[in-house]
Amino acid sequence: MNPALRMLKPYPMVELQRRKQKLREAGGELFDFGTGDPVEPTPPAIRQALIDAIPEVSQYPTVAGTPALRQAIAAYLQRRFNVSLDPDSAVIPSAGSKEAIFHLPLAFLDPSSSKDTVIYGTPGYPVYEAGTLFAGGRCHPVVLRAESGFRLDLAGLPAELLDRSAIAWINYPHNPTGVGVDRAYLASQAAIAQKHGILLVADECYTDLWFDADAPAPPSLLEIGQEGLLIVHSCSKRSGMTGYRSGFIAGDPRLVTEYRRWRAAMGVGSPAFVEAAATAAWSDDQHVQERRRTFAAKYQLLRDGLQLRGHQVWESPAGLYLWASVPGGMTSAAWAQRCLDAGIVISPGDFFGEGGEGWFRLALVPGLADCQRALERWPQS
Repeated sequence: MNPALRMLKPYPMVELQRRKQKLREAGGELFDFGTGDPVEPTPPAIRQALIDAIPEVSQYPTVAGTPALRQAIAAYLQRRFNVSLDPDSAVIPSAGSKEAIFHLPLAFLDPSSSKDTVIYGTPGYPVYEAGTLFAGGRCHPVVLRAESGFRLDLAGLPAELLDRSAIAWINYPHNPTGVGVDRAYLASQAAIAQKHGILLVADECYTDLWFDADAPAPPSLLEIGQEGLLIVHSCSKRSGMTGYRSGFIAGDPRLVTEYRRWRAAMGVGSPAFVEAAATAAWSDDQHVQERRRTFAAKYQLLRDGLQLRGHQVWESPAGLYLWASVPGGMTSAAWAQRCLDAGIVISPGDFFGEGGEGWFRLALVPGLADCQRALERWPQS
């Protein structure tokens, strides 16, 4: 057995699935705020693009992705962030962001070198840790606290740690807290990373889902520059394509070229018909505006409802999640079980690592009417 498997904790969403299945078998009604898999239909034009692209003869997909998809991604980055990238050298599609995040340390981390460490925030997405362990690297989770706004600040870390770090992950809007950042924050992190020779990677899967239409849109790390910087993005939340598994890595052309060369050895590439659907998704912004309005309405309803029920809700400008405090005197796990007894699935904060205890996450998944019904059944604290 790979020793990394022994070091990994059980993947949180697997445990959630087990709990949900047990409740279903008991015949109970379920309000599922656990996994971030929204119920809104994938837009018809995206579904039709996939259907139209199913070939008569099935053939291997290309690792580099179709030119049309790379061009659509580059055009999206230009429209959304005013960032100009060469679609042939600075963009590579991936089978969702999870695959890209997991594989990235395998390409850019040499565990036998003096730069063998990966920095990431906790609570956070568990795959940053998993990818590091399987690449043979050293994990350095930085505990994110409410007092610091759940922001990872590289400048606050010891110089010797930064010097031995190969990769640093940032993720804003943040999963699980929903915290956002501005360009000044991104510029400061990029400056520290460049000073210490760290590859800085931003997981930007939630940048298109902000709640206030009049507020500034979340920025991208690539607005700061490209050298030594990469971003990871996905169609999953932006376009309701979680099951399609399509995303991309973009940024420094030298790094993207190296990643593509390494990735070819694994033969990983999405089917061309999935990439046709993704091309349609990145080429259209209207459906994203509609999804933003939907998630904003869910967020406001749940935020107000939980506050009335005595929970502290961390104010979030964007994302797919609501981060709230558990009642005093209870652990996150105990509160999650109490909610489950009421037919409500939540994610206890400790699922996402150290720093999550005392909090819980709601994914903005059920429809608005079901969100209201869940609040009506909300357990007493």
